[in-house]
Amino acid sequence: MPDLLNSAQMRAIEAAAIASGLVTGLELMERAGRGVVEAIFEEWPGFRAAPQRAVVLCGPGNNGGDGFVVARLLKEWGWEVALFLYGDPARLPPDARANYLRWCGLGEVRDFLGEMPEGLFDAAPSGDGVMVDALFGTGLARPLDARVRARLAEFRAQGQFCGLHSVAVDMPSGIDSDSGRFLGEDEGWSGVQADLCVSFHRPRVGHFVGEPSVGRLVVKDIGLDGIADRMGRGAACRESTPAAELICRWSGDLRKSGGHKYTHGHALILSGPPGRGGAGRLAARGALRIGAGLVTLGCPPDAMPENAARLDAVMLRPVADGEALAELLVDPRVNAVCLGPGLGTGAREMDLVAAALGDAQRRAVVLDADALTLVARHPELFALLHEACVLTPHAGEFARLFPDIAETLAVPATRGPAFSKVNAAREAAMRAGCVVLFKGPDTVIADKAGRCAVNAALRERAAPWLATAGSGDVLAGFIVGLLARGFSPFDAACTGAWLHVKAARRFGPGLIAEDLPDALPTVFRDLGL
Repeated sequence: MPDLLNSAQMRAIEAAAIASGLVTGLELMERAGRGVVEAIFEEWPGFRAAPQRAVVLCGPGNNGGDGFVVARLLKEWGWEVALFLYGDPARLPPDARANYLRWCGLGEVRDFLGEMPEGLFDAAPSGDGVMVDALFGTGLARPLDARVRARLAEFRAQGQFCGLHSVAVDMPSGIDSDSGRFLGEDEGWSGVQADLCVSFHRPRVGHFVGEPSVGRLVVKDIGLDGIADRMGRGAACRESTPAAELICRWSGDLRKSGGHKYTHGHALILSGPPGRGGAGRLAARGALRIGAGLVTLGCPPDAMPENAARLDAVMLRPVADGEALAELLVDPRVNAVCLGPGLGTGAREMDLVAAALGDAQRRAVVLDADALTLVARHPELFALLHEACVLTPHAGEFARLFPDIAETLAVPATRGPAFSKVNAAREAAMRAGCVVLFKGPDTVIADKAGRCAVNAALRERAAPWLATAGSGDVLAGFIVGLLARGFSPFDAACTGAWLHVKAARRFGPGLIAEDLPDALPTVFRDLGL
Protein backbone atom coordinates (compact mmCIF):
# COMPACT_ATOMS: atom_id res chain seq x y z
CA MET A 1 0.00 0.00 0.00
CA PRO A 2 1.51 3.38 -0.97
CA ASP A 3 1.85 5.90 1.82
CA LEU A 4 -0.38 8.95 2.11
CA LEU A 5 1.35 11.83 3.86
CA ASN A 6 0.04 14.92 5.58
CA SER A 7 1.56 18.36 5.03
CA ALA A 8 3.64 18.31 8.23
CA GLN A 9 5.20 14.97 7.27
CA MET A 10 6.07 16.20 3.79
CA ARG A 11 7.68 19.36 5.18
CA ALA A 12 9.69 17.29 7.64
CA ILE A 13 10.95 14.95 4.91
CA GLU A 14 12.03 17.87 2.72
CA ALA A 15 13.69 19.62 5.67
CA ALA A 16 15.57 16.46 6.67
CA ALA A 17 16.78 15.97 3.10
CA ILE A 18 18.01 19.56 2.84
CA ALA A 19 19.64 19.43 6.28
CA SER A 20 21.53 16.30 5.20
CA GLY A 21 23.38 18.32 2.58
CA LEU A 22 22.48 15.80 -0.12
CA VAL A 23 20.12 18.19 -1.89
CA THR A 24 19.25 21.87 -1.74
CA GLY A 25 15.82 23.44 -1.60
CA LEU A 26 16.52 25.06 -4.95
CA GLU A 27 17.24 21.65 -6.50
CA LEU A 28 14.00 20.20 -5.10
CA MET A 29 12.07 23.18 -6.49
CA GLU A 30 13.63 22.69 -9.93
CA ARG A 31 12.74 18.98 -9.87
CA ALA A 32 9.17 19.80 -8.84
CA GLY A 33 8.73 22.32 -11.65
CA ARG A 34 10.17 19.89 -14.18
CA GLY A 35 7.80 17.23 -12.85
CA VAL A 36 4.83 19.48 -13.52
CA VAL A 37 5.95 20.15 -17.10
CA GLU A 38 6.56 16.43 -17.66
CA ALA A 39 3.07 15.67 -16.37
CA ILE A 40 1.54 18.27 -18.70
CA PHE A 41 3.28 16.74 -21.70
CA GLU A 42 2.27 13.23 -20.61
CA GLU A 43 -1.36 14.26 -20.17
CA TRP A 44 -1.54 16.21 -23.45
CA PRO A 45 1.22 14.73 -25.71
CA GLY A 46 0.49 17.15 -28.54
CA PHE A 47 1.70 20.03 -26.38
CA ARG A 48 5.25 18.74 -26.55
CA ALA A 49 5.38 19.10 -30.32
CA ALA A 50 3.26 22.23 -30.79
CA PRO A 51 3.94 25.08 -28.34
CA GLN A 52 0.82 26.41 -26.66
CA ARG A 53 0.09 29.18 -24.22
CA ALA A 54 0.12 29.10 -20.43
CA VAL A 55 -1.27 31.30 -17.71
CA VAL A 56 0.72 30.65 -14.53
CA LEU A 57 -0.56 31.85 -11.15
CA CYS A 58 2.16 32.03 -8.49
CA GLY A 59 1.65 32.47 -4.77
CA PRO A 60 3.78 33.99 -1.99
CA GLY A 61 5.48 30.76 -0.87
CA ASN A 62 7.43 27.84 -2.27
CA ASN A 63 4.41 26.63 -4.22
CA GLY A 64 4.76 29.89 -6.14
CA GLY A 65 8.44 29.07 -6.58
CA ASP A 66 7.45 25.83 -8.32
CA GLY A 67 5.21 27.95 -10.56
CA PHE A 68 8.13 30.18 -11.57
CA VAL A 69 10.07 27.07 -12.63
CA VAL A 70 7.09 25.81 -14.66
CA ALA A 71 6.73 29.19 -16.38
CA ARG A 72 10.44 29.36 -17.24
CA LEU A 73 10.56 25.82 -18.62
CA LEU A 74 7.46 26.32 -20.77
CA LYS A 75 8.84 29.66 -22.02
CA GLU A 76 12.10 27.95 -22.96
CA TRP A 77 10.03 25.32 -24.79
CA GLY A 78 8.60 28.05 -26.97
CA TRP A 79 5.30 28.63 -25.21
CA GLU A 80 3.57 31.96 -24.80
CA VAL A 81 3.49 32.44 -21.01
CA ALA A 82 1.65 35.02 -18.91
CA LEU A 83 2.67 34.94 -15.22
CA PHE A 84 0.79 36.48 -12.31
CA LEU A 85 2.10 36.83 -8.76
CA TYR A 86 0.04 37.20 -5.60
CA GLY A 87 2.13 38.91 -2.93
CA ASP A 88 5.25 41.02 -2.55
CA PRO A 89 8.21 39.60 -4.51
CA ALA A 90 10.60 41.01 -1.89
CA ARG A 91 9.02 38.76 0.74
CA LEU A 92 9.26 35.50 -1.22
CA PRO A 93 11.19 32.67 0.50
CA PRO A 94 14.83 32.49 -0.70
CA ASP A 95 14.40 29.63 -3.19
CA ALA A 96 11.18 31.04 -4.62
CA ARG A 97 12.86 34.46 -4.83
CA ALA A 98 15.75 32.97 -6.82
CA ASN A 99 13.33 31.47 -9.34
CA TYR A 100 11.36 34.72 -9.48
CA LEU A 101 14.55 36.52 -10.52
CA ARG A 102 15.31 33.86 -13.14
CA TRP A 103 11.85 34.37 -14.61
CA CYS A 104 12.27 38.15 -14.64
CA GLY A 105 15.05 37.67 -17.19
CA LEU A 106 12.53 36.03 -19.52
CA GLY A 107 9.20 37.71 -19.04
CA GLU A 108 6.89 40.05 -17.16
CA VAL A 109 5.45 39.50 -13.69
CA ARG A 110 1.86 40.79 -13.46
CA ASP A 111 -0.11 41.50 -10.29
CA PHE A 112 -2.59 38.71 -9.60
CA LEU A 113 -5.03 41.19 -8.06
CA GLY A 114 -4.41 43.90 -10.65
CA GLU A 115 -6.32 44.74 -13.78
CA MET A 116 -6.82 41.75 -16.06
CA PRO A 117 -4.72 42.25 -19.23
CA GLU A 118 -6.76 42.84 -22.34
CA GLY A 119 -6.86 39.89 -24.72
CA LEU A 120 -5.41 37.43 -22.19
CA PHE A 121 -8.19 34.94 -22.77
CA ASP A 122 -8.83 35.52 -26.44
CA ALA A 123 -9.00 32.40 -28.57
CA ALA A 124 -5.54 31.42 -29.77
CA PRO A 125 -5.03 30.13 -33.34
CA SER A 126 -2.26 27.80 -32.16
CA GLY A 127 -4.57 25.79 -29.88
CA ASP A 128 -5.51 25.83 -26.23
CA GLY A 129 -2.91 25.38 -23.46
CA VAL A 130 -2.90 25.34 -19.65
CA MET A 131 -3.62 27.44 -16.61
CA VAL A 132 -1.27 26.50 -13.76
CA ASP A 133 -2.46 27.10 -10.21
CA ALA A 134 0.69 27.47 -8.07
CA LEU A 135 -0.86 29.91 -5.60
CA PHE A 136 -1.17 27.76 -2.47
CA GLY A 137 -0.17 24.10 -2.16
CA THR A 138 0.05 21.65 0.71
CA GLY A 139 0.90 24.30 3.28
CA LEU A 140 -2.40 26.21 3.11
CA ALA A 141 -3.72 26.60 6.66
CA ARG A 142 -6.33 29.36 6.37
CA PRO A 143 -9.20 30.30 4.06
CA LEU A 144 -8.36 32.24 0.96
CA ASP A 145 -8.81 35.99 1.19
CA ALA A 146 -12.14 37.01 -0.37
CA ARG A 147 -10.33 39.01 -3.07
CA VAL A 148 -8.13 36.02 -3.90
CA ARG A 149 -11.14 33.72 -4.10
CA ALA A 150 -12.98 36.08 -6.41
CA ARG A 151 -9.99 36.62 -8.71
CA LEU A 152 -9.10 32.90 -8.78
CA ALA A 153 -12.70 32.06 -9.70
CA GLU A 154 -12.49 34.66 -12.49
CA PHE A 155 -9.25 33.19 -13.83
CA ARG A 156 -10.68 29.69 -13.75
CA ALA A 157 -13.92 30.66 -15.44
CA GLN A 158 -12.17 32.63 -18.18
CA GLY A 159 -9.58 29.91 -18.70
CA GLN A 160 -12.25 27.24 -19.00
CA PHE A 161 -14.23 29.40 -21.43
CA CYS A 162 -11.30 29.72 -23.83
CA GLY A 163 -10.19 26.09 -23.57
CA LEU A 164 -7.26 26.20 -21.15
CA HIS A 165 -6.74 22.98 -19.22
CA SER A 166 -6.41 23.59 -15.47
CA VAL A 167 -3.33 22.25 -13.68
CA ALA A 168 -2.83 22.43 -9.91
CA VAL A 169 0.59 22.20 -8.26
CA ASP A 170 0.26 19.98 -5.14
CA MET A 171 -3.43 20.86 -4.48
CA PRO A 172 -6.03 23.15 -6.02
CA SER A 173 -5.78 26.42 -4.10
CA GLY A 174 -8.35 26.61 -1.33
CA ILE A 175 -8.21 22.90 -0.46
CA ASP A 176 -6.63 21.63 2.76
CA SER A 177 -4.19 18.88 1.77
CA ASP A 178 -4.70 16.97 5.03
CA SER A 179 -8.45 16.56 4.67
CA GLY A 180 -9.40 17.29 1.06
CA ARG A 181 -11.81 19.92 2.39
CA PHE A 182 -12.31 23.48 1.20
CA LEU A 183 -11.11 25.93 3.84
CA GLY A 184 -13.91 28.40 4.49
CA GLU A 185 -17.56 28.62 5.39
CA ASP A 186 -18.73 27.81 1.86
CA GLU A 187 -17.55 24.23 1.34
CA GLY A 188 -19.47 24.03 -1.92
CA TRP A 189 -17.44 26.73 -3.64
CA SER A 190 -17.47 25.76 -7.31
CA GLY A 191 -14.11 27.37 -8.02
CA VAL A 192 -12.13 24.41 -6.64
CA GLN A 193 -11.19 22.33 -9.66
CA ALA A 194 -8.29 21.00 -11.71
CA ASP A 195 -8.12 18.80 -14.77
CA LEU A 196 -4.67 17.66 -13.61
CA CYS A 197 -3.10 17.83 -10.16
CA VAL A 198 0.65 17.21 -9.88
CA SER A 199 2.15 16.41 -6.49
CA PHE A 200 5.55 15.18 -5.37
CA HIS A 201 7.19 12.23 -3.59
CA ARG A 202 3.96 10.81 -2.10
CA PRO A 203 0.28 11.64 -2.46
CA ARG A 204 -1.40 13.58 0.33
CA VAL A 205 -4.38 12.41 2.35
CA GLY A 206 -6.46 15.20 0.83
CA HIS A 207 -5.99 13.81 -2.66
CA PHE A 208 -8.16 10.82 -1.73
CA VAL A 209 -10.60 11.94 0.98
CA GLY A 210 -13.06 14.78 0.94
CA GLU A 211 -13.59 14.29 -2.80
CA PRO A 212 -11.42 17.17 -4.07
CA SER A 213 -12.41 18.15 -7.61
CA VAL A 214 -9.38 16.79 -9.44
CA GLY A 215 -9.70 15.07 -12.80
CA ARG A 216 -6.37 13.26 -12.68
CA LEU A 217 -3.64 13.00 -10.05
CA VAL A 218 0.04 12.47 -10.93
CA VAL A 219 2.71 12.07 -8.24
CA LYS A 220 6.23 12.86 -9.46
CA ASP A 221 9.44 11.51 -7.93
CA ILE A 222 11.79 14.35 -6.92
CA GLY A 223 14.54 12.12 -5.56
CA LEU A 224 13.61 12.01 -1.88
CA ASP A 225 13.45 8.21 -1.77
CA GLY A 226 17.06 7.90 -2.86
CA ILE A 227 18.16 10.50 -0.32
CA ALA A 228 16.46 8.59 2.50
CA ASP A 229 18.30 5.44 1.39
CA ARG A 230 21.65 7.25 1.44
CA MET A 231 20.85 8.61 4.90
CA GLY A 232 20.45 5.06 6.16
CA ARG A 233 16.68 5.35 6.49
CA GLY A 234 17.22 7.93 9.21
CA ALA A 235 15.26 11.07 10.06
CA ALA A 236 13.51 11.40 6.70
CA CYS A 237 12.33 7.81 6.90
CA ARG A 238 11.03 8.22 10.45
CA GLU A 239 9.05 11.28 9.47
CA SER A 240 7.49 9.46 6.51
CA THR A 241 5.38 7.13 8.67
CA PRO A 242 2.16 7.43 6.69
CA ALA A 243 -0.87 9.37 7.83
CA ALA A 244 -2.78 6.63 6.04
CA GLU A 245 -2.22 4.02 3.35
CA LEU A 246 -3.81 3.93 -0.08
CA ILE A 247 -5.30 0.56 -0.97
CA CYS A 248 -4.28 -0.24 -4.52
CA ARG A 249 -4.28 -4.03 -4.21
CA TRP A 250 -5.51 -6.68 -1.82
CA SER A 251 -4.03 -7.40 1.59
CA GLY A 252 -3.38 -11.07 2.30
CA ASP A 253 -3.48 -14.10 0.01
CA LEU A 254 -6.64 -14.75 -2.00
CA ARG A 255 -5.41 -18.00 -3.50
CA LYS A 256 -6.68 -21.38 -2.35
CA SER A 257 -4.08 -24.09 -1.92
CA GLY A 258 -5.92 -27.37 -1.51
CA GLY A 259 -7.62 -28.59 1.63
CA HIS A 260 -11.35 -29.17 2.09
CA LYS A 261 -14.26 -26.79 2.55
CA TYR A 262 -13.70 -26.27 6.28
CA THR A 263 -10.08 -25.37 5.57
CA HIS A 264 -11.41 -22.14 4.06
CA GLY A 265 -13.80 -21.27 6.85
CA HIS A 266 -17.50 -21.29 7.60
CA ALA A 267 -19.33 -17.95 7.49
CA LEU A 268 -22.72 -17.47 9.12
CA ILE A 269 -25.03 -14.66 7.97
CA LEU A 270 -28.06 -13.86 10.12
CA SER A 271 -31.12 -12.88 8.14
CA GLY A 272 -34.46 -11.21 8.83
CA PRO A 273 -38.16 -12.08 8.67
CA PRO A 274 -40.13 -13.18 5.59
CA GLY A 275 -40.01 -10.61 2.81
CA ARG A 276 -36.73 -9.14 4.06
CA GLY A 277 -34.35 -11.95 3.20
CA GLY A 278 -32.88 -10.49 0.02
CA ALA A 279 -30.17 -8.49 1.78
CA GLY A 280 -28.97 -11.51 3.75
CA ARG A 281 -28.94 -13.64 0.61
CA LEU A 282 -26.83 -11.01 -1.17
CA ALA A 283 -24.34 -11.04 1.69
CA ALA A 284 -24.28 -14.85 1.70
CA ARG A 285 -23.58 -15.01 -2.03
CA GLY A 286 -20.82 -12.45 -1.62
CA ALA A 287 -19.19 -14.51 1.15
CA LEU A 288 -19.37 -17.68 -0.94
CA ARG A 289 -17.97 -16.08 -4.11
CA ILE A 290 -15.04 -14.54 -2.26
CA GLY A 291 -13.93 -17.99 -1.19
CA ALA A 292 -15.41 -19.00 2.17
CA GLY A 293 -15.53 -22.79 2.25
CA LEU A 294 -19.08 -22.87 3.58
CA VAL A 295 -21.74 -20.22 4.04
CA THR A 296 -24.87 -20.65 6.13
CA LEU A 297 -27.83 -18.29 6.22
CA GLY A 298 -29.56 -18.28 9.59
CA CYS A 299 -33.14 -16.98 9.49
CA PRO A 300 -36.36 -17.03 11.51
CA PRO A 301 -38.18 -20.41 11.14
CA ASP A 302 -41.07 -18.80 9.22
CA ALA A 303 -38.60 -17.40 6.64
CA MET A 304 -37.19 -20.84 5.83
CA PRO A 305 -39.48 -21.57 2.82
CA GLU A 306 -38.70 -18.24 1.15
CA ASN A 307 -34.95 -18.66 1.53
CA ALA A 308 -34.99 -22.36 0.61
CA ALA A 309 -36.59 -21.44 -2.70
CA ARG A 310 -33.76 -19.02 -3.48
CA LEU A 311 -30.63 -20.78 -2.21
CA ASP A 312 -28.61 -23.71 -3.46
CA ALA A 313 -24.93 -23.66 -2.51
CA VAL A 314 -25.67 -21.55 0.57
CA MET A 315 -26.84 -23.69 3.49
CA LEU A 316 -29.86 -22.74 5.57
CA ARG A 317 -30.54 -23.00 9.30
CA PRO A 318 -33.47 -21.79 11.43
CA VAL A 319 -32.32 -19.32 14.07
CA ALA A 320 -35.28 -18.21 16.13
CA ASP A 321 -33.50 -16.15 18.74
CA GLY A 322 -30.28 -15.44 20.60
CA GLU A 323 -30.41 -18.77 22.40
CA ALA A 324 -30.64 -20.65 19.10
CA LEU A 325 -27.69 -18.65 17.78
CA ALA A 326 -25.63 -19.50 20.87
CA GLU A 327 -26.34 -23.20 20.26
CA LEU A 328 -25.24 -22.86 16.65
CA LEU A 329 -22.04 -21.12 17.70
CA VAL A 330 -21.04 -24.11 19.80
CA ASP A 331 -19.64 -25.47 16.52
CA PRO A 332 -16.06 -24.04 16.40
CA ARG A 333 -15.98 -24.44 12.63
CA VAL A 334 -18.33 -21.45 12.33
CA ASN A 335 -15.57 -18.87 12.52
CA ALA A 336 -17.13 -15.65 11.21
CA VAL A 337 -20.58 -14.10 11.63
CA CYS A 338 -22.35 -11.26 9.82
CA LEU A 339 -25.37 -9.45 11.22
CA GLY A 340 -27.28 -6.52 9.80
CA PRO A 341 -28.37 -6.84 6.17
CA GLY A 342 -32.18 -7.02 6.28
CA LEU A 343 -31.98 -8.19 9.90
CA GLY A 344 -34.52 -5.94 11.60
CA THR A 345 -34.24 -4.00 14.84
CA GLY A 346 -36.64 -5.76 17.22
CA ALA A 347 -36.10 -7.76 20.41
CA ARG A 348 -35.07 -10.93 18.52
CA GLU A 349 -32.45 -9.04 16.56
CA MET A 350 -31.10 -7.35 19.65
CA ASP A 351 -30.66 -10.78 21.26
CA LEU A 352 -28.87 -12.05 18.15
CA VAL A 353 -26.38 -9.19 18.21
CA ALA A 354 -25.81 -9.70 21.94
CA ALA A 355 -25.26 -13.45 21.44
CA ALA A 356 -22.79 -12.92 18.58
CA LEU A 357 -20.80 -10.26 20.43
CA GLY A 358 -20.95 -12.04 23.78
CA ASP A 359 -19.71 -15.34 22.33
CA ALA A 360 -16.91 -16.65 24.55
CA GLN A 361 -14.74 -17.50 21.51
CA ARG A 362 -14.81 -13.87 20.38
CA ARG A 363 -14.99 -15.01 16.79
CA ALA A 364 -14.92 -12.51 13.93
CA VAL A 365 -18.14 -10.47 13.57
CA VAL A 366 -19.23 -8.05 10.84
CA LEU A 367 -21.89 -5.55 11.90
CA ASP A 368 -23.73 -3.72 9.13
CA ALA A 369 -27.01 -1.90 8.52
CA ASP A 370 -29.66 -2.82 11.16
CA ALA A 371 -27.05 -4.27 13.50
CA LEU A 372 -25.31 -0.89 13.57
CA THR A 373 -28.60 0.78 14.42
CA LEU A 374 -29.02 -1.59 17.37
CA VAL A 375 -25.48 -1.00 18.61
CA ALA A 376 -26.03 2.76 18.36
CA ARG A 377 -29.27 2.55 20.34
CA HIS A 378 -28.07 0.24 23.09
CA PRO A 379 -24.87 1.13 24.98
CA GLU A 380 -24.71 -2.38 26.44
CA LEU A 381 -24.23 -3.75 22.91
CA PHE A 382 -21.60 -1.14 22.10
CA ALA A 383 -19.75 -2.23 25.23
CA LEU A 384 -19.55 -5.79 23.86
CA LEU A 385 -17.56 -4.78 20.76
CA HIS A 386 -14.10 -6.36 20.57
CA GLU A 387 -11.06 -6.32 18.31
CA ALA A 388 -12.36 -9.12 16.04
CA CYS A 389 -15.33 -6.95 15.00
CA VAL A 390 -15.70 -4.93 11.82
CA LEU A 391 -18.24 -2.08 11.70
CA THR A 392 -19.28 -0.91 8.22
CA PRO A 393 -21.26 2.35 8.60
CA HIS A 394 -22.23 4.78 5.89
CA ALA A 395 -22.32 8.47 6.87
CA GLY A 396 -25.78 8.32 8.47
CA GLU A 397 -24.99 5.20 10.48
CA PHE A 398 -21.64 6.67 11.51
CA ALA A 399 -23.44 9.74 12.86
CA ARG A 400 -25.73 7.54 14.95
CA LEU A 401 -22.84 5.51 16.32
CA PHE A 402 -20.43 8.40 16.91
CA PRO A 403 -22.54 11.59 16.97
CA ASP A 404 -19.86 13.85 18.45
CA ILE A 405 -17.21 12.72 15.94
CA ALA A 406 -19.64 13.16 13.05
CA GLU A 407 -20.55 16.62 14.32
CA THR A 408 -16.88 17.63 14.35
CA LEU A 409 -16.48 16.35 10.79
CA ALA A 410 -19.53 18.34 9.65
CA VAL A 411 -18.26 21.69 10.98
CA PRO A 412 -16.93 23.88 8.12
CA ALA A 413 -13.15 23.75 7.94
CA THR A 414 -11.82 27.21 8.69
CA ARG A 415 -8.21 26.29 9.46
CA GLY A 416 -5.78 23.64 8.30
CA PRO A 417 -4.98 20.95 9.03
CA ALA A 418 -8.72 20.36 9.12
CA PHE A 419 -10.46 17.44 10.79
CA SER A 420 -10.72 14.77 8.11
CA LYS A 421 -12.56 11.54 7.43
CA VAL A 422 -9.29 9.79 8.32
CA ASN A 423 -9.31 11.50 11.73
CA ALA A 424 -12.97 10.57 12.20
CA ALA A 425 -12.47 6.89 11.35
CA ARG A 426 -9.41 6.65 13.59
CA GLU A 427 -11.21 8.16 16.57
CA ALA A 428 -14.20 5.90 16.01
CA ALA A 429 -12.05 2.76 15.81
CA MET A 430 -10.20 3.66 18.99
CA ARG A 431 -13.48 4.27 20.82
CA ALA A 432 -15.13 1.08 19.55
CA GLY A 433 -11.99 -1.02 20.04
CA CYS A 434 -12.33 -2.60 16.61
CA VAL A 435 -12.06 -1.99 12.87
CA VAL A 436 -14.31 0.71 11.44
CA LEU A 437 -14.95 0.88 7.70
CA PHE A 438 -16.44 4.34 7.07
CA LYS A 439 -18.13 3.96 3.68
CA GLY A 440 -18.28 6.38 0.76
CA PRO A 441 -16.45 7.09 -2.49
CA ASP A 442 -13.54 7.81 -0.14
CA THR A 443 -13.98 4.77 2.12
CA VAL A 444 -11.66 4.92 5.15
CA ILE A 445 -10.72 1.83 7.19
CA ALA A 446 -9.13 2.20 10.62
CA ASP A 447 -8.29 -0.08 13.54
CA LYS A 448 -8.01 0.62 17.25
CA ALA A 449 -4.20 0.92 17.07
CA GLY A 450 -4.45 3.86 14.66
CA ARG A 451 -3.60 2.05 11.44
CA CYS A 452 -5.59 3.53 8.59
CA ALA A 453 -6.19 2.91 4.90
CA VAL A 454 -8.17 4.70 2.21
CA ASN A 455 -10.06 2.88 -0.53
CA ALA A 456 -10.80 5.71 -2.96
CA ALA A 457 -13.28 5.05 -5.75
CA LEU A 458 -12.38 8.38 -7.34
CA ARG A 459 -11.07 9.63 -10.67
CA GLU A 460 -9.81 6.75 -12.83
CA ARG A 461 -11.10 4.30 -10.20
CA ALA A 462 -14.58 5.82 -9.85
CA ALA A 463 -17.43 3.31 -9.51
CA PRO A 464 -20.66 5.33 -9.48
CA TRP A 465 -22.65 2.18 -10.20
CA LEU A 466 -22.15 1.13 -6.56
CA ALA A 467 -24.86 3.65 -5.64
CA THR A 468 -27.48 0.91 -5.90
CA ALA A 469 -29.61 -0.92 -3.35
CA GLY A 470 -27.86 -3.94 -1.85
CA SER A 471 -24.27 -3.12 -2.78
CA GLY A 472 -23.42 -2.56 0.89
CA ASP A 473 -24.91 -5.95 1.79
CA VAL A 474 -22.58 -7.60 -0.72
CA LEU A 475 -19.61 -5.72 0.78
CA ALA A 476 -20.53 -7.07 4.24
CA GLY A 477 -20.60 -10.55 2.69
CA PHE A 478 -17.20 -10.07 1.08
CA ILE A 479 -15.72 -9.05 4.43
CA VAL A 480 -17.24 -11.90 6.45
CA GLY A 481 -16.13 -14.38 3.77
CA LEU A 482 -12.55 -13.12 4.03
CA LEU A 483 -12.72 -13.28 7.83
CA ALA A 484 -13.86 -16.88 7.55
CA ARG A 485 -10.85 -17.57 5.34
CA GLY A 486 -8.54 -16.32 8.08
CA PHE A 487 -7.90 -12.71 7.08
CA SER A 488 -7.36 -10.29 9.95
CA PRO A 489 -10.26 -7.86 10.49
CA PHE A 490 -8.25 -4.94 9.04
CA ASP A 491 -7.05 -6.90 6.01
CA ALA A 492 -10.52 -8.36 5.43
CA ALA A 493 -12.04 -4.88 5.43
CA CYS A 494 -9.34 -3.47 3.11
CA THR A 495 -9.43 -6.39 0.69
CA GLY A 496 -13.23 -6.60 0.67
CA ALA A 497 -13.55 -2.88 -0.07
CA TRP A 498 -10.92 -3.04 -2.82
CA LEU A 499 -12.55 -6.03 -4.53
CA HIS A 500 -15.98 -4.43 -4.17
CA VAL A 501 -14.84 -1.49 -6.33
CA LYS A 502 -12.90 -3.77 -8.65
CA ALA A 503 -15.96 -5.92 -9.30
CA ALA A 504 -18.16 -2.88 -9.92
CA ARG A 505 -15.71 -1.43 -12.41
CA ARG A 506 -15.30 -4.80 -14.12
CA PHE A 507 -19.06 -5.05 -14.64
CA GLY A 508 -19.64 -1.39 -15.46
CA PRO A 509 -22.86 0.53 -16.19
CA GLY A 510 -26.12 -1.28 -15.50
CA LEU A 511 -24.74 -2.91 -12.36
CA ILE A 512 -27.15 -4.15 -9.71
CA ALA A 513 -26.10 -5.68 -6.42
CA GLU A 514 -26.61 -9.24 -7.62
CA ASP A 515 -23.93 -8.68 -10.27
CA LEU A 516 -21.15 -7.94 -7.78
CA PRO A 517 -20.51 -11.49 -6.49
CA ASP A 518 -20.78 -12.90 -10.01
CA ALA A 519 -18.17 -10.41 -11.28
CA LEU A 520 -15.56 -11.73 -8.83
CA PRO A 521 -14.44 -14.79 -10.86
CA THR A 522 -13.56 -12.51 -13.78
CA VAL A 523 -11.75 -10.14 -11.42
CA PHE A 524 -9.77 -13.04 -9.98
CA ARG A 525 -8.81 -14.22 -13.47
CA ASP A 526 -7.73 -10.68 -14.37
CA LEU A 527 -5.50 -10.73 -11.28
CA GLY A 528 -3.93 -14.03 -12.33
CA LEU A 529 -5.37 -15.99 -9.41
